[in-house]
Amino acid sequence: MKGAVLFDLDGTLTDPSPGITRCVNHALERLGEPARDPDSLLWCIGPPLRASFETLVPGRADEAMQFYRERFADVGMFENSVFEGVPEMLDDLRRDSVLFVATSKPTVYATKIIDHFGLSDRFRAVYGSELDGTRSKKGDLVRYVADTERLVPGDGVMVGDRKHDVLGARQVGMRSVGVLYGFGTREELVQAGATQTCGSPSEVPGAVRCVRLA
Repeated sequence: MKGAVLFDLDGTLTDPSPGITRCVNHALERLGEPARDPDSLLWCIGPPLRASFETLVPGRADEAMQFYRERFADVGMFENSVFEGVPEMLDDLRRDSVLFVATSKPTVYATKIIDHFGLSDRFRAVYGSELDGTRSKKGDLVRYVADTERLVPGDGVMVGDRKHDVLGARQVGMRSVGVLYGFGTREELVQAGATQTCGSPSEVPGAVRCVRLA
């Protein structure tokens, strides 16, 4: 079997910042809280959203998630754009790899986003969390993908923009490539243990192949 490459979605394949920050503010306002400056909410992109709401509105995360989804399901998920160079990156990697999406976002949303942007044919499958939070932790998700697809973790590579992607891969013995064009910093990714980092999508295929040879 070809080598497997697992891709995070938000901040790695697409820039979801307009939709996510608007939906977070929608939830805050529905809870009677003041809206925040969108730039101050970018840290919410990447980690499990419930955990972010626990920080923003302690004790009210379940309510916040409900209000977030009432806007996200109809509008927010499509306030999004594919990073320049991502389709070409995926086409390059498909020559010698099998590609998967592995995102903390619920599968029901992730699948619609991948379909909306015409990326579905690049991936064998899209894996995400459940609406109840199951598999929202990246380590649980990566292990689930590896078990379901019968992958040898040591032969796979996780590509993502936040420490959660790197740490989740490490938990199951998978190496990782951190991307710097998303929402994480080089320091964050390196400290988490990223095997390689890339400044643009065009650098990812070479980094993945380098990691495999390491």
